[in-house]
Amino acid sequence: MKETYKGKIIKGIAGFYYVYVEDKGLFECKAKGLFRKEKIKPLAGDNVFISITDETLKTGNIEDIDVRKNEIIRPACANIDMAFIVMAASRPAPKYSLLDRIMIFFEYHEIPVALCFNKCDEINDDDLLFIKTRYEKSGAMVFFVSAKEKTGIDGLKKTMQNRTSILTGPSGVGKSSIINLLCPEATRHTEIFKAGAGTYVMDTPGFSSLDVPEIDKDRLKYFFNEFKDFENKCRFDGCSHIHEPGCAVKDALEKGLINSERYESYLNIYKELEAHEKF
Repeated sequence: MKETYKGKIIKGIAGFYYVYVEDKGLFECKAKGLFRKEKIKPLAGDNVFISITDETLKTGNIEDIDVRKNEIIRPACANIDMAFIVMAASRPAPKYSLLDRIMIFFEYHEIPVALCFNKCDEINDDDLLFIKTRYEKSGAMVFFVSAKEKTGIDGLKKTMQNRTSILTGPSGVGKSSIINLLCPEATRHTEIFKAGAGTYVMDTPGFSSLDVPEIDKDRLKYFFNEFKDFENKCRFDGCSHIHEPGCAVKDALEKGLINSERYESYLNIYKELEAHEKF
């Protein structure tokens, strides 16, 4: 029986998969033909079992793929423990509508979300308070960092420990600078960077726009954590929190218990989903 070692795919290219095995290093591996027959494509982030064909040349074969806890198509990856959505707090100004859509995208895939606002050295206390107030009840952890000043990075590192995390967001927000601080030894030929024992960070292409996943408009409300405490207090079952009288969510909104900008974002996305359903 072949001896196998457990590792993680950090990159796949041209039929080769680069697998990091703890205490042994990085191996260039081929996938067994069995996976092609079963139409299984190994993905970055997959936990796999490899047999080593040459210890010196660091080559091997992927013998088996462990069960995936999750999988997303764009970017194609698996087994993400947490998604960190990076936005610049200044230059460029945060794209809150895009941020809310990316949050829904990962929550739809049941991946916990954290928000990371970079360039916080460039904003004042009022701007900081605005961001905190908008997302304090969203259910997402919120980090304020400055890659330039190297502040707030330790909090990110601590949260990422023993997790496989994905860093995403639009271009120009400083993702690469944050990656370089989290993983100083990282090289740019990988998709997933090792940031410590059992700790991996995945970089992704910049998102400039994002469609909300194909969810029913009536399910959208469940992706806004702010509504949770009021859901069962509406007069009507299945309340959309838009038109109905006796809506506890709208009442909470009027009382300032729900952030108005986040509610406006919910309203805009709801209308988009409603328009799509008509076609």
